Amino acid sequence: MGRFIRCLSVACVVASLFSTAAAQTPAPPPEPPAQQKPEQKPDKKDAQKPEEPQKYEETVVVTGSRTEQKLVNTPVTMSVVTSERIESAPSQNFAELLRSVPGLNVTQVSARDINLTTRSATGTLATGQLALLDGRSVYQDFFGFVMWDFLPVNLHEIKQIEVIRGPASAVWGANALNGVVNVITKSPREMQGSSAVIGVGMLDRTTDSRGSLFYLSGTHAQAVNDRVAYKISAGVYSQDPPSRPTGTIPCDAGPALCSPTRVQYPPFANTGTTQPKFDARLDYDYPDGRKLSFSGGVAGTEGIMHSGIGPFDINNGSTMSYGKVNFSRQGFRAAFFTNILDGNARNLLTRTPANQPINFSFATRTFDFEASNAQTFGTRHLVNYGGNLRFNRFDLSLAPNADDRTEFGIYAQDDIFINDHLRLSLGGRLDRFDYLDDFVFSPRAALMIKPQEDHTFRVSFNRAYRSPSVVNNFLDVTIAEPINMGLFSPLLTGVTYLLPVKSVGNTDLTEQSVDAYEVGYTGIFRDRTVFTAAYYVNKSKNDIFFTEVRSGRWTHTNPPPGWPITPLAIAAATGGAGFPGLFTYQNFGELTQKGLELGVDSAVHRNVNVYANYSFQAEPEPDGFPLSELNIPAEHRFNAGIGFNTARYLGNLSISYSDAAFWQDVLDARYSGTTKAYTLVNAGFGYKWNERFTTSIKAVNLANEDVQQHVFGDVMKRQLIAELRMNFAR
Repeated sequence: MGRFIRCLSVACVVASLFSTAAAQTPAPPPEPPAQQKPEQKPDKKDAQKPEEPQKYEETVVVTGSRTEQKLVNTPVTMSVVTSERIESAPSQNFAELLRSVPGLNVTQVSARDINLTTRSATGTLATGQLALLDGRSVYQDFFGFVMWDFLPVNLHEIKQIEVIRGPASAVWGANALNGVVNVITKSPREMQGSSAVIGVGMLDRTTDSRGSLFYLSGTHAQAVNDRVAYKISAGVYSQDPPSRPTGTIPCDAGPALCSPTRVQYPPFANTGTTQPKFDARLDYDYPDGRKLSFSGGVAGTEGIMHSGIGPFDINNGSTMSYGKVNFSRQGFRAAFFTNILDGNARNLLTRTPANQPINFSFATRTFDFEASNAQTFGTRHLVNYGGNLRFNRFDLSLAPNADDRTEFGIYAQDDIFINDHLRLSLGGRLDRFDYLDDFVFSPRAALMIKPQEDHTFRVSFNRAYRSPSVVNNFLDVTIAEPINMGLFSPLLTGVTYLLPVKSVGNTDLTEQSVDAYEVGYTGIFRDRTVFTAAYYVNKSKNDIFFTEVRSGRWTHTNPPPGWPITPLAIAAATGGAGFPGLFTYQNFGELTQKGLELGVDSAVHRNVNVYANYSFQAEPEPDGFPLSELNIPAEHRFNAGIGFNTARYLGNLSISYSDAAFWQDVLDARYSGTTKAYTLVNAGFGYKWNERFTTSIKAVNLANEDVQQHVFGDVMKRQLIAELRMNFAR
């Protein structure tokens, strides 16, 4: 803790310097956002007057450069999920909400477990996608992944979701390897009044039985006066488990990827999920324009979390709480947050050599301070700079040697307005970690050609990285692999031997990095239609994989002491594959990934919005290791949808297609396999009884197709939901 206090003192000095710079240079950025208009109650005569269609030219984002910019002017390719699309979402989880984003691979593997990765294969633990809630990281540093159910806000509190479709470490630092998802919530003044949402539904399963789901949420927000505003919200989501797949794990990707030894899906008791949440926020607006905000909340979860050593059942009572303070003054911003995670889980598949279940208790404490400033120099430079300090403490039963980590980084970016048609964005970030040998530098460069104000052609280079997680470095567990002795002799049929297999971390890991090259275009037509196109080449190195070691005393064919069967018999019984050896994390060679993304989103009428996008991802090209070490994403994906919202009716229809994929990130090669291509058809229809009550019927997977999004994941079938929304605006 003494180290933390000393580092915090240094950060405070840095913040004071930033604040002084902001006071000395109060000029606003060249692209100020549209000024918020005072809240007004609609006149009764105008209550049914159709709203103006959405104007994409006015869309402002903050994630691309950590300062406000118009979407068309960001130096990276971005997508925005609007509040209108969030309101009509067919489901309460982020999988269905974000599936329509081009280039974003989505897998839902259990009732609670979803994973998202941009421009790369996702998996049971997606480690390269940074997730933020109003700029606060919700990335779990101990395991290197995101638990989306730990976002403590309800969907109707979200203003928009901003997605960077590509590397972003130049401003966001570690773990923005593949991209960033930033969930932006509404301020208390933007959602005044009280509202509630109730949903009940059912889900089909591959058996004759059906499951149920239920959700309830409520929010109250109020502006006490012209200085003070607050909001409080709470909610709960509960769902029964989907069906587990049965039979032999399929693999039709050919002998280069599929192990000759195929096994059955292991039976285990699948579970659903219950996710309570609570959140609160208090804003104070100073007369001179300064803003101060306090927020805090807690979210709980239970259910299945899949991992490389099998599924863990997270126990009820596992929670993540947070507290945050945010201050802004013109271009200057300072913030402090803390994340507190406490939970425990039990592995449902792997056991110890003593035939006991593997339990995982985890407790983490994160303290993060950041400061940034945006200021102009002359008429051609907008400079954005800042830094952050993060201190982590860990208490992990699967990594008993892990203790604490300290991270510090600074960044700067200069947007250079060369002339009316050319802009150059140059930036970079320097990070220092106490568990890596060297500083990590992440540069960014983008040349933007603007033939017109609403059209931008972009050529860019980005470098990003992912730091090794605590589990990557310090995992220490011995699991028991059950061996069927009947493979060796009919006399041993029904006898199972628990073969001990070590799984350990690697303290010599270096950061995983990617160099990303992109040519892109963003254009807005008649204020109503935004079109995006991007072609990218990502070259990564030192990828961190959980893999089997086939050397030393942990060779495949070496039996444990006292093993009565010869190595030759082991090889014969397992088709030459042998038994699992030592598992650990290693840095692999180089990898090239290429892709193309096309998308269009249009407000074709004041009441109707349509979208369509296509993503192509070529087969990854590894250098120095076999393709079988990788998950291989769907080559082709397509999304299309239409939504309408009138004075009385609202509804939507969407179609998502995903090609076949290959997965190898659970246990050893025998459990690798492929999933078939699938098409999801989602739909919803609602009726507004008056200004306060709206009822809707929503459906996910309307065609009731057997959808398996990961070879080890659950089988997702149709969900039908009846929903009531109540709005008591002031």
